[in-house]
Amino acid sequence: MRADMWPSTVLRGAVHRLRLPPPARLKHGVASAAFSRRHFQKDLLSMLVGSTAPVTVTEIRQYLRDGNISFHDGYSCLHVPSPFSPNKDNMLFIDKTTGRFLCKDTLLEGTWEDFKDSMHLLLKEGCSFLSPDTMASHMEDSDGEDGERQLSGMEISRIWNKAVWLHDLEDEDAQLIKAMFNISKITNTTLKKFGVKCFQPTKSLVFPWYNPRDLAMKGLKLLSAVCQADVVNYVETVYPGPSHYHNLFGITVMGKKDTEVVITSQELDSLAVHQATGVTTVSLPRGINCLPPVLLPYLEQFKRITLWLGDDLRAWEASKLFSRKLSIKRCSLIRPGDKQPSPLKALALGFNLNKLLKASLPASHKSIISFRQLRSDVFSQLENIEQVAGVKWARFPELNKLLKGHRNGELTVFTGPTGSGKTTFISEYALDLCMQGVNTLWGSFELNNVRLARVMLTQFSLLRLEEQLDKYDEWADQFEELPLFFMTFHGEQNIKSVITTMQHAVYMYDINHVIIDNLQFMMGQEHLFSDK
Repeated sequence: MRADMWPSTVLRGAVHRLRLPPPARLKHGVASAAFSRRHFQKDLLSMLVGSTAPVTVTEIRQYLRDGNISFHDGYSCLHVPSPFSPNKDNMLFIDKTTGRFLCKDTLLEGTWEDFKDSMHLLLKEGCSFLSPDTMASHMEDSDGEDGERQLSGMEISRIWNKAVWLHDLEDEDAQLIKAMFNISKITNTTLKKFGVKCFQPTKSLVFPWYNPRDLAMKGLKLLSAVCQADVVNYVETVYPGPSHYHNLFGITVMGKKDTEVVITSQELDSLAVHQATGVTTVSLPRGINCLPPVLLPYLEQFKRITLWLGDDLRAWEASKLFSRKLSIKRCSLIRPGDKQPSPLKALALGFNLNKLLKASLPASHKSIISFRQLRSDVFSQLENIEQVAGVKWARFPELNKLLKGHRNGELTVFTGPTGSGKTTFISEYALDLCMQGVNTLWGSFELNNVRLARVMLTQFSLLRLEEQLDKYDEWADQFEELPLFFMTFHGEQNIKSVITTMQHAVYMYDINHVIIDNLQFMMGQEHLFSDK
């Protein structure tokens, strides 16, 4: 992994702490009815399992060749005929970095080991394909997960059925809603095309998440405007929760033969781009915070991708990071600036969005460049000097004076004698950033994860929860939605395994902050004084 792709890392004297974004839960399934079951990952996991065996794209290709399985080398994925469909034109996509697969026809997904087990089962039974219906009948969910899904589904149906199309509102109400969200220039036709409704009880816009297979409703995002001290803030609420919400908004509008797409970070930006240019456009479920690898197969058909993620420096950095996942050779970027604002703002200001798209910059570049190519980047940093300094700590204003802010690619070491409070401080230091959306990975090699999570939950709630257990679920629900992940290592570990897990987390969850606590426990006392 290139150095400029690493998140920042915090080390404390004897303690290294890593922050990774929370992993998404994976899907469970089975390969057949009569044989031993193989459970496909179905939901996001809350912890990274350090013992997961990594797989390389070379190993994947070799396995496919050895099994006489035809494949096409795509941008982010390998394309193979799906073993879950009788139609061999239906492709299954295997992520080149992780080995995870997705069959878009059946929406079955799983790990590389799941795929190999499925192929073994196919060969053993001598059948032409594995029935997805048979596999679905063996899907296992806990009663709790099933109940939670039913409750979420009921809430989704309630909101969607009560929401109305904007063209069905009274003119005065429709104008008010459009003014609240600065979408006066977005037509009702565009809103209807993308399925956008209005939920009147909260005056929220409702963005649907459709199943791309049968267009069944899978979830919703509500966008609400909240006024505080004459400042309008926009708040997003998603169903199901953030860790289960993987809506590539606009996917049901795109054509199967489209070869160009514009990716935005907000749904309203996608509406603006499509209305002004007619270009295929989609928006990411978590904005600039993360590009979940599970979405990559849906973007394989495009030969050209333009990333237009916003109008500030964080959006620009996210554009460069995401282009590496998508294959840098096919990506172009819209550089933020006064003359190139976000799509919705550009539409409101009367800019020519076709002209802005044509001015996009290729994400790839030669190894040697001149100042002419750096000139606009230098100006952008001077123009956004506060953003260049990084994410500020809300709880530690004095720390902002010293470190200026949290920036990717930097290493911070905290030292101090035993018992001086290094772990306690770094826990709150990391939590502060995590609450601001900085994807965090913790590697606690001294304290077990349960004890660490208890400390962080107490810091998060600012309450002595052991004395107020009736409030535990309320605060635990909020804490669970933070982009916070934990490695499951404990005590001395092989450094290569730790680094491999970190790389996996950075790819999967776009981790920005890694914490290792602590260095001496991770490496063992005998290694601390060696040249390594």
